[in-house]
Amino acid sequence: MKSTNEYIDHLISCIHLEEKAQKEQFDALGSTSLKELRHAGLALHPLRIKRRSYGFADYPEFNFFLPFPNDSSNFRDGAQIEVFFPGEESIKAILLGFDGRSGDVRLLTNDFPDWIDDGAALRLAPDAHTTEVMLRAMEKVRQTPTLNAIFTSIHSPSSEKNSQKSGSTDFSWFNSRLNKSQQEAVSSVFDDTGLLIVHGPPGTGKTTTLVEVVQQLVAEGKRVLVCAPGNAAVDHFAKNLLGKVKRMVRIGNNARIDESLFPYTIEGILKDSNEAKEIKKMKIRAEELRKMAHQYKRHFGKDERDQRKLLMNAVREIRAYIRKSRDHEERKAIENAQVILGTPVGIWDALVPDLSMDVVIIDEAGQCLEPLAWAVLPKAEKRILAGDHLQLPPTVLSQEAQKKGFNRSILEAAFSSVPSVFLLDTQYRMRKSIAGFSSKHFYENKLVTPNSLDNIGDHFLFYDTAGAGLTEETSEERPGYANSGEMNLVLQLIEKLELDKSQTAFISPYSSQIALAKETLPSEIRCSTIDSFQGQEMHTIIISLVRSNEKGQVGFLSDHRRINVAMTRAKERLIMIGDSSTLCSDSFFSSLIEYSESIEAYHSCFELMY
Repeated sequence: MKSTNEYIDHLISCIHLEEKAQKEQFDALGSTSLKELRHAGLALHPLRIKRRSYGFADYPEFNFFLPFPNDSSNFRDGAQIEVFFPGEESIKAILLGFDGRSGDVRLLTNDFPDWIDDGAALRLAPDAHTTEVMLRAMEKVRQTPTLNAIFTSIHSPSSEKNSQKSGSTDFSWFNSRLNKSQQEAVSSVFDDTGLLIVHGPPGTGKTTTLVEVVQQLVAEGKRVLVCAPGNAAVDHFAKNLLGKVKRMVRIGNNARIDESLFPYTIEGILKDSNEAKEIKKMKIRAEELRKMAHQYKRHFGKDERDQRKLLMNAVREIRAYIRKSRDHEERKAIENAQVILGTPVGIWDALVPDLSMDVVIIDEAGQCLEPLAWAVLPKAEKRILAGDHLQLPPTVLSQEAQKKGFNRSILEAAFSSVPSVFLLDTQYRMRKSIAGFSSKHFYENKLVTPNSLDNIGDHFLFYDTAGAGLTEETSEERPGYANSGEMNLVLQLIEKLELDKSQTAFISPYSSQIALAKETLPSEIRCSTIDSFQGQEMHTIIISLVRSNEKGQVGFLSDHRRINVAMTRAKERLIMIGDSSTLCSDSFFSSLIEYSESIEAYHSCFELMY
């Protein structure tokens, strides 16, 4: 077993491996054509700029849309990117938000380049800032005795593994509909333990439980820090707190934030203040100076160049003043808040070092890299990890770092050592037959389905393609795996089962199959990779497992947590398509097919063909 310092060194080495993998990937892009970058899903082009503005701290921002389809699965909210144009120096930027066809970008520079409207493109870039945050967080753990002790306890075996306590439920509940397991999780927060886990399998009301936790804490005068590894999860939590907490601050990007949350951002809080009015005047003045400077285009003489330089210097001085004013007002708002929400990096950037909270909650902790968690865990003496380590782990680019366990989340790391683990044991999303296999295989049959979700029909269907010759395909045009035969079966099922297309989603482990689905299926049907669909749900889910080969190779289907995610997205009907002759080389899929047979959900695809 590694010592504490050795394990910290191990995580730091993994951070550097991830940094190296990112750098190697993006260094290779320099000699790659734009067409090849688009084909690899690493660039978006062409962009059509719809709107330009100056947003947070007066950084230039623009909204764009893609007039033609692009493989955009690698582009996620908050991604580090570069905006570039052939023959020009690229500009570092942040993808504030993106829905697959339109998005918002913040340029990390003083102003818009002259070529921004001439057919600019986006490409992914290494996330150097997140790397820096993780490294600094780990060094802080090493150098701070109290944090070092907590780190050691997380990485030491416990003699009381996963012992769920039954806390007091003598509360005045804000939400009177909480079940017993939810109530016990809430009450446990008020015990003396410094670290506890709320284990929330799919559909068990994890957010509902955590909202009650926050309300109870605020009622006792406590200040709460809530974070999650992604902005979408943070916004989801914040929207569930609306009307339940008076002084809430949502830290981070707000270019595409829900309108209902804007009043709780720094910009929203300051909107009608005297300071905001002064900043607005300064922005107007800066814009006037910019327009004067932009009278001088790319080709001009020395006098024009000097004049433009003077004007842009004046703009920079105004921007510095705006940033200083905003930082001052931001600190005041944060110090006055009852609840602060953001991503680990956003919180690290915004919270001053001497500011502490009473309780920190990391939601979706099963998706949070451990070093990122240490960016926020020191902010409070009581810490709550919430999520499900039996769903997808954090995304890691470096294969070497993955082999060393870097994609092991903070929740997975702590689960076997933290005694205070509270399982939310009742799922309210799925029909019983849909939830049955996950409950048995992943949750030791402890996941209960209420009577209201008992089966009233055929809610789970497995269609076996064995012997039908519907083999997997790969090509230079569509790298990765696809299966056009399974897509044809999907079309037949949509017609035969008379599925409501607007209430149906098609998901698959493979992005190539999703690209094929978008070309093949009716536009009303949402198509998404399993990874991108985590945390969402739909009335009907169709899953194409794709793999069908003579060698019985299942590839990354062998990460069974991905299948757990896929199977627990459906509320009323789950339809799976796969080749048992390939899948059954893996004992997990053998069990899955046996389960489908036991509930009379198993069908051969030949039933659709004849």
